Amino acid sequence: MNRAERRGPARRRAGLSDAPEVLVPRATYRVQLNAGFTFRDATAIVPYLAALGISHVYCSPYFRARAGSTHGYDVVDHNSFNPEIGQRDDFELFVAALRAHGMGHIVDIVPNHVGILGADNAWWMDVLENGEASSYAAFFDIDWAPSNPERAHKVLVPVLAGPYGTVLERGELELRFEPHSGSFAVYYQWHRLPLDPRTYPRILDRVAALVSNTELENIRRSLAALPDRQALMPEQVAERNREKQLHKQRLAVLAAGNPQVAAAIEAAVRSFGGPAAEPASFDALHELLELQAYHLAYWRVAAQDINYRRFFDVNDLAALRVDNDAVFEVTHRLVLQLIAAGMIDGLRIDHADGLYDPAGYFRRLQERIAAVTGRRGARALYLVVEKITASFEHLPADWPVHGETGYHFANVVNRMLVDSATRARMDRVYRAVIDEPLEWRDVAYECQQLVLRRSLASELNVATNQLARIARADRRTRDFTYNGLRTALAEVIACFPVYRTYVAATVADSDRRYIEWAIASARRRHAATEASVFDFVRAALLLELPAPTDELRRRMRAFAMKFQQITAPITAKGIEDTALYRFNRLLSLNEVGGEPGNYGGGVRAFHADAEYRVRHWPHEMLATSTHDTKRSEDVRARLNVLSEMSTPWRDAVRRWSRINRSRTREVDGRQAPSRNDEYHFYQTLVGTWPLTEPDPAAAAAYRERIEAYMIKAAREAKLRTSWTETDAPYEEALLQFVRSVLEPRDNNLFLGDFLEFQQRVARFGLLNGLSQTLCKLTAPGVPDIYQGNELWDFSLVDPDNRRAVDYRCRRALLAELHHADAGASPRALAQRLQDGRAKLLLTWKTLQLRRAHPQLFRDGDYRRLRVRGSQAQHVCAFARRFRQQSLVVIAPRLYRRLLGDEGALPLGEAVWGETLIELPREERSRASFRNVLDGAQLSPVRQGESAGVLAAHALAEFPVALLTCGCDAPGTDPDGATPHAAAG
Repeated sequence: MNRAERRGPARRRAGLSDAPEVLVPRATYRVQLNAGFTFRDATAIVPYLAALGISHVYCSPYFRARAGSTHGYDVVDHNSFNPEIGQRDDFELFVAALRAHGMGHIVDIVPNHVGILGADNAWWMDVLENGEASSYAAFFDIDWAPSNPERAHKVLVPVLAGPYGTVLERGELELRFEPHSGSFAVYYQWHRLPLDPRTYPRILDRVAALVSNTELENIRRSLAALPDRQALMPEQVAERNREKQLHKQRLAVLAAGNPQVAAAIEAAVRSFGGPAAEPASFDALHELLELQAYHLAYWRVAAQDINYRRFFDVNDLAALRVDNDAVFEVTHRLVLQLIAAGMIDGLRIDHADGLYDPAGYFRRLQERIAAVTGRRGARALYLVVEKITASFEHLPADWPVHGETGYHFANVVNRMLVDSATRARMDRVYRAVIDEPLEWRDVAYECQQLVLRRSLASELNVATNQLARIARADRRTRDFTYNGLRTALAEVIACFPVYRTYVAATVADSDRRYIEWAIASARRRHAATEASVFDFVRAALLLELPAPTDELRRRMRAFAMKFQQITAPITAKGIEDTALYRFNRLLSLNEVGGEPGNYGGGVRAFHADAEYRVRHWPHEMLATSTHDTKRSEDVRARLNVLSEMSTPWRDAVRRWSRINRSRTREVDGRQAPSRNDEYHFYQTLVGTWPLTEPDPAAAAAYRERIEAYMIKAAREAKLRTSWTETDAPYEEALLQFVRSVLEPRDNNLFLGDFLEFQQRVARFGLLNGLSQTLCKLTAPGVPDIYQGNELWDFSLVDPDNRRAVDYRCRRALLAELHHADAGASPRALAQRLQDGRAKLLLTWKTLQLRRAHPQLFRDGDYRRLRVRGSQAQHVCAFARRFRQQSLVVIAPRLYRRLLGDEGALPLGEAVWGETLIELPREERSRASFRNVLDGAQLSPVRQGESAGVLAAHALAEFPVALLTCGCDAPGTDPDGATPHAAAG
């Protein structure tokens, strides 16, 4: 890549310009790495991705994670590669293959949390062994002084499958000696629970009763003399950590060299167990466990009492304090080395909203990258952040990143494909089916409150403890009760309009608006709460409480920042993992970062979003499917068609409900599945049904996928069953319903009726998919393709969207397109949309244009184009321009309204008539435009005072159009690879 191509765009904000060396990806391709798809597998598809036109392979986390991890977000060691994905040599071969094809790669990193429990996280093992005196205690966000004094100086370990006493007295907790390290630990299933070395004498006393040994007695005395876990002076901590290792090693050497001592140790260890029929036989083990730095507990206790911050409500993912300098350095050591070596070209930051100070983290990361690479500028590396923004929200302008990872764009382009005029009708259809007047705003609020009461109550407790301490420090607020403050905080969180604010030393205007919004909404919903409590909460969040001392100011700021860390996971669990499975009016809108209450968005909203992005975040990632999306891009595109046919949809659901009534059951006096789940099921079938009739094996596999999905959806909704309170009879009724409805027999009246309806929808869904794909590949930003989605993909939420991708098929189809025989002409492909080659052609051709003219897409401006004529409402059109190069994008929408139920394609004058896409004034003098997809030359035409391109001409051969002018400079090879920046 030449120097001009590497030059970043002229930024609009001073101080945030990209250094010339920073490589902005042209197009990325996300792959999910795990034991089933390794570095070697990724290396094997590099030539195919290069031929497709991808510039960067975008990898899921590949540092050491839990054994068997399918996603990599449960990292246990940031400084080694996951052996299930590959070793260092495999990684280097992958990078070498990328470089050989002029490509780079981006990796997803996890700074917010690590996998704990089990036995594979050395830091967590050390914390369990040493408590507050651990060298790693400050690595984790642990509240060592919770409101329950019995839990003080202990970390809750909620791993037991039943109540502690029951598990203990069943003999399921086993004390073991670990001869290789001289350590003692209690084991439960796959969990290791190390003992405090200062408590080893309790065991060694029993050893001494069995064998006399001077060295053993010396070791026992030395261990008993270790500094206590609460002795936290630096020299005491250092002494403890130094001496415990020394004495454990002495014990290991003694046991290895003296069989009598080794046998006595094993006998002493066994003496801590006992027969299940004698509860008193477990007293000694119980007393030993009570002396440890942890409180062993039933997993259900976590929701109320857990005192370490987690990733959402996942007990075995503990949050890291990456704001701690030592934590930052150790967790980024390897990734910085790889960046310095030129082996990593960009980062995706997972769960940015979980960080204590995201802006500070991003600045520090870019500074460290600049230091190891020698680059200048605030953005030393391409960096995107996983961040969910509301439709009215934007990333903070001072973050030294390149934008979000694409959720916002996915929802904007998806809403454009929804017929917003049918909102009231779809409301009536939904309410009639479920017989309940649900409103999205109320569902969202109720789900937030549910999460606050159940799975994340402990996080709320921690924040309330902090606020209560602040209240007690002032005589004017000391009368606020813990329960009163907790109720007020819960209301404010449940009413919060965004995932979080970013208050640090000061409060931004946008953060003030969101906090004021939440306080006002909470007051309205909970008017019975004393107004002064909400005033106090408001002042605390806005850093406006009186603070006569530095210590009190520090505590107030710490509370405000802690509050911000918990609103995001509570919102995510309440909205993404609950409400989106309850409010089922139109499931295509129920997406991560989506707002189901916003029914449709229209072309204007799409343009406004693109115009903002080209000014502020022109290199943001654009996605339509991700590893986190609830439904793939093609499922959503198909379901959007239902918004254009609300009456046929209503009639179909009525018929299906009548046909399938006998397949429902009664569980606890209510229909099973519920009407809401049944409605969800019908939409799921419409969205995911295969394009071609499946054979018996494929039909069985499809049914299994739907069964698994419906159980997951019902549990996420938390209405009739859940992950923590499974209702087996309800789930069995739901599974039997799915199986009987999908039973492939001749007299299955439902399937025949369903297939006739679904096939009408599917055709329009494929057309929507082409428009969506073209918009993503040409709008301002860096387009990302989720693995396999260059062809049609009808996947549901994970794990369904992580199934193996057939790259052999994709390579073969791309090779066919390269040969460009008559059967691969755009019109021929449009006539056979179901085989996927039309989507692949569109993707390949557009990516080749991006490769040939990177500056046009990277630095070009954005211009919305006016559309005139009878079919104007069916077109989204925009232009991109850089110097003398320009392109015009024409993406139709609302195809079913455009075509009716006729089988015709949306091509030519019979469909488009005199519909005109107006060109910008500076483009009207152009002699002609070339259609990249079919090669046709189009000349601008005049209609009165307007000049532009006729839709009938642009859309004569293919359902979407990509027109260029000034993009055919001599020497341009659209199929040639772009040299990587590292090559010079």
